[in-house]
Amino acid sequence: MARYVTKVRTPRSVEEAFAYMADLRNFAEWDPGVTAAVQVEGGGGGPGTAFDVTVQSPGRDLTLRYVTVEHTPPTFVRVVAESRFLTSDDSVTVEADGDQTVVTYQADLMLNGVLGVVDPLLRLMFGRIGDRAAAGLREALEGVEVT
Repeated sequence: MARYVTKVRTPRSVEEAFAYMADLRNFAEWDPGVTAAVQVEGGGGGPGTAFDVTVQSPGRDLTLRYVTVEHTPPTFVRVVAESRFLTSDDSVTVEADGDQTVVTYQADLMLNGVLGVVDPLLRLMFGRIGDRAAAGLREALEGVEVT
């Protein structure tokens, strides 16, 4: 399994940061690896929502359907996409930090079946992809990295 975690401190309120992160249509704004994000079920972020997220992939772009599986406003949301080849399990935790907000984004990517043997290579690639996404998230939230 490949895991990427980033924390961003933002001047946005907890509610505003949560609403932005729970609506996956915003992925395309901050993640340079995402070429499109379209809502296909529900409205905005929330229980029962689903989004088709198209990501750059070697050879051709790949569209994954992310479904919101946990939604606890304004502090936690978890979305999962499953395909024949991989499973992506992403979560966002939002918490107050004085007069600012800390957003923690965690993405777990697992190759399914026999593809699991190339997991070490996936971890290396996912780290680079995650670094670019984290930079975009800091910019979108007008925030700074929390270590």
